[in-house]
Amino acid sequence: MKVIATNIGTPTTIRWQQKDEQTGIFKHPVEGPIWLESSQVSNDTVSDRKHHGGIYKACYLFSSDNYKYWRQLYPHLSWNWGMFGENITLEGMSEAELNIGSKYQLGNAVVQITIPREPCYKLGIRFNDQKIIDQFITHGHPGTYVRVLKEGEVKKGDRFSIIEEVSNSISIADLYTLLYAKEPRQDILNIALSCEYLPERTRKKLYRKQKKRPV
Repeated sequence: MKVIATNIGTPTTIRWQQKDEQTGIFKHPVEGPIWLESSQVSNDTVSDRKHHGGIYKACYLFSSDNYKYWRQLYPHLSWNWGMFGENITLEGMSEAELNIGSKYQLGNAVVQITIPREPCYKLGIRFNDQKIIDQFITHGHPGTYVRVLKEGEVKKGDRFSIIEEVSNSISIADLYTLLYAKEPRQDILNIALSCEYLPERTRKKLYRKQKKRPV
């Protein structure tokens, strides 16, 4: 897998529910490299620290392979890499092949797969259409957040290569399905809950989906 673009967001004021707020979702490609820090990408805008940034969401990766699909749905938009708020656009990335906890070399940095992106209203504002939230969930290609184990530089043309695969885990694709399933498969749910690399906040969401055994 190869880095197609590195993207940085500048502070943008948006209007939501009669209130002004700041967002960093409006990201655009940069010419030079970006630097992955332990809790965010250097010089990137992280306005909502409760839901963005931090150890488990230090950097967001999205596949360039998905852009064709979305361009067809939203042909009127001015398209460029970073449209989904991703810090790094990767060619050939498949969520079904990314296991939570697996480690990857990304430029000079070392990262670990954590959780899929769960879309919110800010993606709807970016696309000027809140319908994209349900469309994004249904499409099933959320991209992935990563934890930065070794800080480092990433630039266009760098490779995203596996260092250590965690086999007794769950893929980003399967976790994404669990998060939105009304009747999740309990066997896959149990695998997810046994994954030591799963963030506690995500684990709590999954616990609520467990079926209670009869007494």
